[in-house]
Amino acid sequence: MKVKITATTLFLAVQTIFLNAQTADSTQTETLKQVEVKAYRFPIEELKQLENVHQTYLLSGRKNEVINVQDLPANIAEKSGRQIFAKIPGSFIYDMDGSGNQINMATRGLDPHRSWEYNVRQNGIMTNSDIYAYPASHYSPAMESVQKIEIIRGTGSLQYGSQFGGMINYVTKKADPSKPFGFESINTVGSFGLLSSYNAIGGTKGKFSYYAYYQRRVSDGYRDNARSDAQSQFVSLNYAFSKKLNVKTELGRSQYIYQMPGALTDALFNQNPRQSTRTRNYFNPDIYLPSVTLDWKINPTLKLNWSTSAVLGSRNSVQIIGFADAKDEIDPTTLKYKPRQVDIDNFNSYSTEVRLQKEYAIGQLQNTAVAGIRYVNNDLHRRQLVKGTTGTDFDLSITDPNFGRDVHLKTQNVAAFVENLFKITPKLQATVGARLENGTSKMSGIISYLSSEKVPQDIVHHYPLFGASAQYQLNERNKIYGGWSQAYRPVVFSDIIPASVLERTDPEMKDAFGHNFEIGVKGNLSDRLTYDFNFFQILYKNRVGTLVLTDAAGQSYIWRTNIGDTKTNGVEMYAEYKILEKTTHRVSIFSATSFFDGKYLNGKIRDGNENKDLTGNKLETVPTWISRNGLQLGYRQFAAILQFSYVSESFSDALNTETPSANGAKGIVPAYEIWDLNMSYRINGNYLLKFGVNNLTDNQYFTKRPTGYPGQGVWNSDGRSLVLTFGIKF
Repeated sequence: MKVKITATTLFLAVQTIFLNAQTADSTQTETLKQVEVKAYRFPIEELKQLENVHQTYLLSGRKNEVINVQDLPANIAEKSGRQIFAKIPGSFIYDMDGSGNQINMATRGLDPHRSWEYNVRQNGIMTNSDIYAYPASHYSPAMESVQKIEIIRGTGSLQYGSQFGGMINYVTKKADPSKPFGFESINTVGSFGLLSSYNAIGGTKGKFSYYAYYQRRVSDGYRDNARSDAQSQFVSLNYAFSKKLNVKTELGRSQYIYQMPGALTDALFNQNPRQSTRTRNYFNPDIYLPSVTLDWKINPTLKLNWSTSAVLGSRNSVQIIGFADAKDEIDPTTLKYKPRQVDIDNFNSYSTEVRLQKEYAIGQLQNTAVAGIRYVNNDLHRRQLVKGTTGTDFDLSITDPNFGRDVHLKTQNVAAFVENLFKITPKLQATVGARLENGTSKMSGIISYLSSEKVPQDIVHHYPLFGASAQYQLNERNKIYGGWSQAYRPVVFSDIIPASVLERTDPEMKDAFGHNFEIGVKGNLSDRLTYDFNFFQILYKNRVGTLVLTDAAGQSYIWRTNIGDTKTNGVEMYAEYKILEKTTHRVSIFSATSFFDGKYLNGKIRDGNENKDLTGNKLETVPTWISRNGLQLGYRQFAAILQFSYVSESFSDALNTETPSANGAKGIVPAYEIWDLNMSYRINGNYLLKFGVNNLTDNQYFTKRPTGYPGQGVWNSDGRSLVLTFGIKF
């Protein structure tokens, strides 16, 4: 990007003028010629970290990363996770929801399904659909709207939640403070019928600023019957009453309809990975995210942040349920398809959170305390197992008014936390904190295959959680950091609802509980090498699964309960080296590589009609190695990145089944490697041109064999595709 002046060139220019003035005769005047100084800012940056005190969060000693999305040469329109999170070591990307519909990401061997092991936020507002019933984040805004992504690992979780993964905060673009009106349009075309258009306006007038966008994206999909139609809207209104008091209100919405092509067996995948086993299955989340946030600098040492928000909307699906080898065909006697199953979730999640930050001194050293309280009131209404139409389009019409499941899970939860950052010496800092989670989830309603007295269930969430972290500044550029923090994951709706009359749920089922631990070193060696190396451990107790038991009458039944404990040890490494850096060009390389050793410490699980011991088995969906590496080039306004990604094989189930089953539901997920090439060219700061080739070698691969949605079996990822983007901004 071209800029007219930088701090360095400004300093040199002023210094030259000053020296000339000293040598000139004091009575002599001289008219200087106008000089325009040009320099270039390369859009491909090294991975950044947040400051020790970021807004009302204490991050000293906690592993965190910041991704600058705005200038990233990546496939933004389709939210290509492996490109966006390329420099985040250990980021596992689960491709299942079609072109650009959803990001499914996890780190440190956790479950990537809709990023539900993370506390997911937009501008600090939580987007998880229902943190105590269905913690997935169905809200999926346009990635073109995101300025940067802030990622805080699990050792900082006392401040924002209790999730094992940590927090992901998508920070949206803001209004230009220098003009009353601005406009941006980013338009993308690509392979497989991809068309995407993002259009935004924003500006500032006095104390008032605004920003709004509308985005629409359609795609036929890589596979047959995999069409997507997505849209998102957002408006942000900000009023600064003074330099100390600011109020912001925002409303975001995301919605898409994805035609799900169905899972494949291994044989079908090897035969033709683009084929489809379903033509009538659809998925449709429609989520609204309203919020109001107040920031008040009460005095020079005391700040208050108060936000009130909601997650409202629905998660709808219409589909034929069955394994990949079960065909969906027209009945020769009725000349019609079978009726599809309709499932509808309605989210009504409300929360309010107050956070206070206090600066104070002990001797000559400044310390920071942060405290807060969050109240959550959720009501998830789940209606499932009802007959839909025999048609082929997206249609939630039902032919039977009685749902097989019609239940509510209502939760009220109050969580309070306090943390303090102590500066022990100018080089040594330590943070200690505690969080108290206190609430109850209550299930009520009708499940057709259970008697009414077996449906109600209450789950108490009462946990005191503790944590501590520290960092030591080795020198101006390098530091050692580490921390430990407790975490828990509440028992969710899918855990407590029996799948059939043969299944029973343990009324004493416990929330998953454990800890995060990490220790590492990060910084810069010379001006060329940036690095972050760390060791981590996640202890995850009380995983949920099923056992086969026998009742007093001698009848066997499936018992859904806590089945065992797991532990994941690992190493994460990020390094970036500038091979060449001049005023107009730069060449650099990077690597983000992780090693995982995830195992069951104990436990048993159902296998057919018997229970098998899990002790020592590897964790499912946890590859041993994930490595992403890139060669980056920058010349004036041009930038390019050639990226190589490698993910080693993993097991799809806790029993570590190696040979794929005939229906594709179990078996090894083979290792895969992918090459991507992305380029960008910015013209006069107002025009942007991007070109990308995803999966250069057209490798056919899949990332996971899901055990539930969207269907058991092989869900392969996209082959080679081309993407072209043109942007304009003024």
